[in-house]
Amino acid sequence: MDKFNHQPDSRNVPVRRDQLLTVQDLVDFKDNLISDIKKLLKESAGVPAHQWLKAVDIKKMLRLSDGKLQYLRDKGVIPYKKLGGVTYYNLDDIRELMSSEKFTDRWKTA
Repeated sequence: MDKFNHQPDSRNVPVRRDQLLTVQDLVDFKDNLISDIKKLLKESAGVPAHQWLKAVDIKKMLRLSDGKLQYLRDKGVIPYKKLGGVTYYNLDDIRELMSSEKFTDRWKTA
């Protein structure tokens, strides 16, 4: 037998603890897969899957120009967060704001 071409028999290789697959691992995988599929279906239906949106999405949703969005942000009408030079808007906050009287009152004065 040639010792350079010898490949170990896979039946004799010990299984380490980190190589075991448990039932809980499969359940977690299933849950993650279902969650990802739901997210993809929402995106394809036109509903944003992310809770934090960029200015492009907000401008499209509210039909605003760059200047108008900046003005509303400066006046404190539209809540936002800035992270690494990018401005993000919370979708739930925007929806709540749009349905409130505060938005329509401030919108008229803006």
